[in-house]
Amino acid sequence: MKIKTADFVISNSDVAKCPKERLPEYAFIGRSNVGKSSLINMLTGQNKLAKTSGRPGKTQLINHFKINNSWFLVDLPGYGYAKVSKSIKRTFQSFIKNYFIQREQLICTFVLIDCRHEPQKIDLEFMEFLGKSEIPFCVVFTKSDKLKLSELNRNIQIYTKKMTSTLWETMPQYFITSATSSNGKEELLTYINNVNQQLTENL
Repeated sequence: MKIKTADFVISNSDVAKCPKERLPEYAFIGRSNVGKSSLINMLTGQNKLAKTSGRPGKTQLINHFKINNSWFLVDLPGYGYAKVSKSIKRTFQSFIKNYFIQREQLICTFVLIDCRHEPQKIDLEFMEFLGKSEIPFCVVFTKSDKLKLSELNRNIQIYTKKMTSTLWETMPQYFITSATSSNGKEELLTYINNVNQQLTENL
């Protein structure tokens, strides 16, 4: 799939104010500073669509971008940033949870994981929440250009072993990406395109 148009639609913290259009939505979320904005810009081919920042916790709202006038890419706030106050964290957790539980248009969530690190408790807990809430998700390993192939494979094996030894029978579908080299771009967009086609056929 080639992205021809990617337009910002709305930012808000109230699920009721999200777009009313019955278009499929794909949400992107991860720990703060995981490279989410850079990945979104890489996927859409627009360097400034999602705001990147050296300061973690920059995204603090639900951001909707309409892609090719046929589906929404949803940029959600990062989680787990220690310097965000507890009251703000509670607010984040509240409206993020509301989005996942209430948003009927949500088709799939892409959980971003920095491939350089071993499994983090907060990531595992978030994916457990998605699983128990029956919300489809895929794992997206980011910053693959920062590791040698052997190191990358080792870390993914560790992640697979950790997840399949707890709640999961098999490792959820995952993608290996790099915003710098565009690694994984075609695979991710092809996946979204295939899901959209299946949805259309089932109408």
